[in-house]
Amino acid sequence: MSATHTPSAKPLQGRTAVVTGAGAGLGRAEALALAALGANVVVNDIGPAADDVAAEVKALGTGTGAVAVTGDVGEWSMGDRLVEAAVESFGSLDIVVNNAGVLRDKMLFNLTESDWDDVLRIHLKGHAAVSRAAAVHWRAASKASGAPVYGRVINTSSEAFLFGSPGQPNYSAAKAGITALTLATSQGLARYGVRANAICPRARTAMTAEAFGEGATAPGGLDIMAPERVATLVGHLASPAADEISGQVFVVYGDMVALLAPPTVEQKFTAADGTFTAAELDEQLTGYFRGRDPHRTYAAYSVAGLDTTGTQQTR
Repeated sequence: MSATHTPSAKPLQGRTAVVTGAGAGLGRAEALALAALGANVVVNDIGPAADDVAAEVKALGTGTGAVAVTGDVGEWSMGDRLVEAAVESFGSLDIVVNNAGVLRDKMLFNLTESDWDDVLRIHLKGHAAVSRAAAVHWRAASKASGAPVYGRVINTSSEAFLFGSPGQPNYSAAKAGITALTLATSQGLARYGVRANAICPRARTAMTAEAFGEGATAPGGLDIMAPERVATLVGHLASPAADEISGQVFVVYGDMVALLAPPTVEQKFTAADGTFTAAELDEQLTGYFRGRDPHRTYAAYSVAGLDTTGTQQTR
């Protein structure tokens, strides 16, 4: 068991975070939230908005630093650039928030090769590129010191991987891959002190402008779908208080954070003589699925029942 952590107003003081896709929306909110907790921030995005957010971080008056690194996380070398920027600018790398992404929503029969490649490259390859570079750094640092490092990875998955969104086969596949990557990161880097978790957020941003209606406004005037609500969880997962949280997947938006349970085995079919015949499979499986609700699949539709925000639009 880890030591009890005393709450601190600046639990990330002296730490350095890399946040991808941080020029706007959720990434911007995450960068500002981490900075408010005391972290220096490497702000990544593909355009000048990265410089704007870095300036916002510096203007917070928290004493934290920020540097913008412009570029595409879909380029494998960008992971190394971001790690180098963190170490050269602030002396360490402690937190990685993989957030960058794009949408190319199409039904499967309308999907083009570029629609597929763009989404998988930015989301899944981008997560892998930055995570790999951070893993190399943390493994070397742990071996050099002979002790675990402080490492946090927060990846951005989506409920799309739970539902198999029909208009987002590329996005759904990428987010499923990110979830698996998170589990592999958690298990592969645990010995070095790294904790890795995935979040499935909903937030009102430019990318999701068509997805949500107005919904409710909570006390204090904060939009029920404000990205700052998600950023609060990211700040917690990046902090010392989350030392015993790893390999987990959270759905987060509105007024709640939901921890997902792993899949379970519904039914085991066993061959009577050790090897299935076609007839025996027909006997066991066909009868079992006869009359089954067509929505009762591997898709986790029940998770949609968490939504009490009143903002979800029909897509």
